[in-house]
Amino acid sequence: MHIKRNFSLSRRTMLRGVMGGASVSLGLPLLEAMLNANGDAHAGGEPLPLRFVSIMFGCGVQLDRWEPAQTGSDWELSAQLQPFAPVKDYLTVCTGLRNRFGGSPITHHEGMCVFNGYDFVHRPDLQGFATDWGGPTIDQRVADAIEANGYVGSKRSLQLGLTKFDSPADNGSTAKAISARGEPGALTVLYPDANPQSVWQSLFGEFVQPKDTREVRLSVLDVINDDVNRLKNDLGVKDRQRLDAHLEGIGELQTKIAALPPECGIPEQPGFENTEPNSLEQLALVNELMSELLAQAFICDVTRVASYQLISVASEVQFGDIGHSSTQHGDSHAGDENYNQGIGFMMQRIADLMARLGDAVEIDGSNLLQSSIIFGSTEVSQGFSHSWQRQPIILGGTGRGHLVHPGIHYQAAAQSEPTDDQTSEGNTTDVLLTILRAFDPEAESVGGGAPVSTSTIDALMA
Repeated sequence: MHIKRNFSLSRRTMLRGVMGGASVSLGLPLLEAMLNANGDAHAGGEPLPLRFVSIMFGCGVQLDRWEPAQTGSDWELSAQLQPFAPVKDYLTVCTGLRNRFGGSPITHHEGMCVFNGYDFVHRPDLQGFATDWGGPTIDQRVADAIEANGYVGSKRSLQLGLTKFDSPADNGSTAKAISARGEPGALTVLYPDANPQSVWQSLFGEFVQPKDTREVRLSVLDVINDDVNRLKNDLGVKDRQRLDAHLEGIGELQTKIAALPPECGIPEQPGFENTEPNSLEQLALVNELMSELLAQAFICDVTRVASYQLISVASEVQFGDIGHSSTQHGDSHAGDENYNQGIGFMMQRIADLMARLGDAVEIDGSNLLQSSIIFGSTEVSQGFSHSWQRQPIILGGTGRGHLVHPGIHYQAAAQSEPTDDQTSEGNTTDVLLTILRAFDPEAESVGGGAPVSTSTIDALMA
């Protein structure tokens, strides 16, 4: 990137002129001249967008097929992590950490502490296994930090879902959502939406896209031509090329912009609502649509924070895409080949999401994986044991240089044997504080009570 250091533009710069006695103005795309000399912030000093996604893949994994055999930077993908091969450099795997949950366990729910660092709140008034979140989840802590830094988007955070089918035996907010905002005792739970059409409406339904006819555009360009020429004299070569593309007729504009870093464009509203019954849900399609909507929301800066619940605590979803008529929760108890396939199916969905973010390039040359941090985990290490130690954790992206890159396998404690799901050290909440420091370098802690963290994991940071 070649930035002309003696000239800068505000991100809000408009080209102006007069047409028919009225003043007209035309906005600009993000240009290099709007960035600082290093290209890592706006010229006015505001940092470039940094995003976050938390992901829940319920019912655990099979540790002997999921945990990599090697540690550190020289590691290889395990059998169940093979879908991440195209994005391995952007993947860090954390194993052997201890969940410091300090309450009375009821199976599955205690492991959700991995998403917020608080013990749950028992709900004896509800049927079945029922608990509520004990404190804000990591996505909302990140959203708080982004908001405190001055970001005002049309959507503070986005909650996505993959399947509609959870566990009828598990109730309370811990079992139904992975996003909770506010303070302990005064939380607002934000539930996932598994309908792509509804998600589109929440993101883009209120956008007003102005008409862009060639005749009107050329008329506007005629009257602002002097302003354009003055601006061109101060721009570098790449910015002049980008400005020319921005000002040309719509047909040629589309061709030229396609070769440049993408700009915000409202995607078509999906015609798919994910209304099918269990085992007939088209979950690969749902994930494809959700991944596209999330990428566009980030590109358009509609939001910078999202949570994505693939499947919930003890979910009774049936993965019909791969021919399953049994539930993932039931398969997790059996620990059989169907369980293995279901885990692989979920890993593929996360890998596909990461690949879509990696395909989207911004003006500074980075892709959305480089400007994002992804955190993913599940409520148990292995479904057939219900252990909440050695819970699998994945980190994706680099967070604009905050996380180590290429990714590593960080192992807090080695296993005694391949299926060992008890040996653990450290604190899973330390991962959350490590993430939060990317958005709030002054953050002192995450969580409360026994699982609280006041320490980061240096090995995970660049």
